[in-house]
Amino acid sequence: MYVRDAKNREEVWLLDHIEAMGLDETAFRSRDYVVAVDEESGEKAGFGRIRIHKADGTSSSDADSGRANGGADDVCELTSIGVLEGWRGQGVGAHVVERLVEYASDEGFDTVYALTSEGAYLAQFGFRRIEESRLPDALEDRLESKRDGVDPEAVPYALEVDRFRMPERLREAFKRAPEGRSDASTDESAEDFGIDPDSATYKYDTGD
Repeated sequence: MYVRDAKNREEVWLLDHIEAMGLDETAFRSRDYVVAVDEESGEKAGFGRIRIHKADGTSSSDADSGRANGGADDVCELTSIGVLEGWRGQGVGAHVVERLVEYASDEGFDTVYALTSEGAYLAQFGFRRIEESRLPDALEDRLESKRDGVDPEAVPYALEVDRFRMPERLREAFKRAPEGRSDASTDESAEDFGIDPDSATYKYDTGD
């Protein structure tokens, strides 16, 4: 199992799964996504994106090509992360988050944000809930939009990228992911940031 950049030809696959999982495809751009893939079968297990909100009010979706490097006042949000039903509890979501944080760091961001009503999973990676007053201006409208749409109880979380940590149990689970895969259900639903079904029974949905 590994995580790589999404390919242009996977746009339809991503959009189909975003729709099936009830995620918001606002400002969709396949090049902003990463995909978790089983290296033996080639089967895709999960995905996620970073969305860069530019200081001028635009987002990364407005760039012509590639991921836009972060400017001094730009903001990076982790969002639209889903794990397919059969791959849950295998560390897939955790490693999608890890890769996105790495990309954010490579693009010059010291902090990444997430807007969600369910941050317990994020806490194990070092995310901390913050006051709305500490949100960058670029995310104030974004939070209001999420509350008006896919996540009425959304609150802001932040992570300093150099404080990201990966629980060892999730790293080991990811290594063994194909062995632990469950085929009990073929239905797909949102598991943003990879809910661990052993400790949670709710649907973790942050949308886009």
